[in-house]
Amino acid sequence: MEQETFPEELADALVGVQRLIRRRLRREMPAPPLRTAEVELLRLVAQRPGIGISEAAKELYLAGNSVSTLVNQLARQGYLVRETDPADRRAARLLPTPAAEARLGEWRRRRADLVRRQVSRLDEVDRETLLAAVPALRRLSDTLREEAERP
Repeated sequence: MEQETFPEELADALVGVQRLIRRRLRREMPAPPLRTAEVELLRLVAQRPGIGISEAAKELYLAGNSVSTLVNQLARQGYLVRETDPADRRAARLLPTPAAEARLGEWRRRRADLVRRQVSRLDEVDRETLLAAVPALRRLSDTLREEAERP
């Protein structure tokens, strides 16, 4: 791999791995199927219970009305509770339901199992290379987030 094509090849590889993981898990998960944006919102609410819609929209880089639509869909499916924020009666706070926590836990377990199985099929050098790359990939994620948050 040449230095000049590295950024594009890295981005393609990351997108490809993520897409394949998502497709495999979507087939294996119980109904109803959730879209990627719904899963991302559920994960965010589970990590930060009580988050507001506008803050969730900012975190997910989505429009507020898009997040409101996702919230309504997930609430209808029994995955989110929307309650009035006691500090600001005009705002809503989002909370995951036990069903959401269970589904996310199952999704994390299945994802870890899938990746574990596939990584175990690689030779030792590739496994060690991937392990060594994780901290750099996290730093790359952090710099992408920081750049996106700059005015």
